[in-house]
Amino acid sequence: MPTPSKTRGAKCPDQKSGVELIADERARQIAVEGWSFGHDDEHDECELARASACYALPPNIRNRWFNKELLWNLWPWEPKWWKPSSGDRVRELVKAGALIAAEIDRINRLTK
Repeated sequence: MPTPSKTRGAKCPDQKSGVELIADERARQIAVEGWSFGHDDEHDECELARASACYALPPNIRNRWFNKELLWNLWPWEPKWWKPSSGDRVRELVKAGALIAAEIDRINRLTK
């Protein structure tokens, strides 16, 4: 039986890596949702990073805060845009990663 250190980071041959899933989600956000670079650039108060943090929070923590002011103070947009993927932790982390990628790209565009 392999030791945990030998299997860490391994993936099934038919399964995409986290980086691939995040890249696919970011591409979907642009192509399907229409969230262009110009749109992202309008979020200049860390909204993308804050939204990412909400999706990245573990569900048990988030559920304690969901109806409380703390989560809604962190969530940057109207509640209708909050779309957790109940029961699919990987999907939530993919959303978080894509939002962080968008925030990194937005900041990088500012420095050019």
